[in-house]
Amino acid sequence: MPAAVPPSGIYVPAVLFFKENEDFDVPAIKSHVLRLAQGGVTGIVVQGSNGEAQHLSHDERKEAISLTRKTLDENGFQNVVIIAGCGAQSARETKKLCADAKDAGAAFVLVLTPSVWPGDMTKENIIRYHREVADYSPLPYMVYNFPTVTAGIDLDSDIILTLSEHPNIVGTKLSCGNVGKLHRITAVKPPSEFCTLAGVSEVLLQGLLSGSAGAIAALPNLVPKLHMKMYALYQAGKIEEAMKIQAQLGQGDWATRKAGGVGAMKALISKHFGYGEIHVRRPLMAVAQLSGTDVDKLEELIANEKTL
Repeated sequence: MPAAVPPSGIYVPAVLFFKENEDFDVPAIKSHVLRLAQGGVTGIVVQGSNGEAQHLSHDERKEAISLTRKTLDENGFQNVVIIAGCGAQSARETKKLCADAKDAGAAFVLVLTPSVWPGDMTKENIIRYHREVADYSPLPYMVYNFPTVTAGIDLDSDIILTLSEHPNIVGTKLSCGNVGKLHRITAVKPPSEFCTLAGVSEVLLQGLLSGSAGAIAALPNLVPKLHMKMYALYQAGKIEEAMKIQAQLGQGDWATRKAGGVGAMKALISKHFGYGEIHVRRPLMAVAQLSGTDVDKLEELIANEKTL
């Protein structure tokens, strides 16, 4: 019997807050999880790229998941879904991370393709790898396509559709931003069968109009309510109104990248929402000075968020 498919909606790969000594800032992490849930998001991705997963030990990964689940449950958000990023550079380690994710309280896993030896990652080897780990995973499995962090490895729609036939592979996140690829997948596999999610806010509405289940995107770390408003307008068939918000989200996505990515998001959250500090783990760079037109655009979005 096929595994359960994630519900459609908006998911956010939560940033993870650290103290100056790089230990977890637990109060800030809890405050952030709670604000995202109060903003209406469908689910939270723990230890995704924006959560600095590659900088965490196995024990820290488990702690991040369990802390998120506990915070949600204690505040009445039992229905908010947790997806755990579990990608590693070997099948053996990825399997271990999938088992740890289940123990810590996640509902689904999200797995990148290994990329240390990109020349060896042929189509056949990519399919073999994901099938092997999905066979083992105690949780339903999602394939994560993010060429920027996998040495340019970009899974095409043929690979993803082949993997979608596996009974435990239930979805994909497309951080490549390729709407044509997304549409090819959704034309064959609707969201009720396979959860195809855009991986960036700048193509959120375009993806929905092409049959996606929603998105896992970084920008809701700053403006979850604005994303949920756009999603509600789409669901109500108010496409013209939704497109106006989508234009703002597209500008915000681009501005976030130029302003400093993860570091900029932490700095903006600290400034405007009153929790967390700017610390990141090396080699990422903290953003100590917020200035420029890109920051102005993001602060305008945050101002809109605070009216909702």
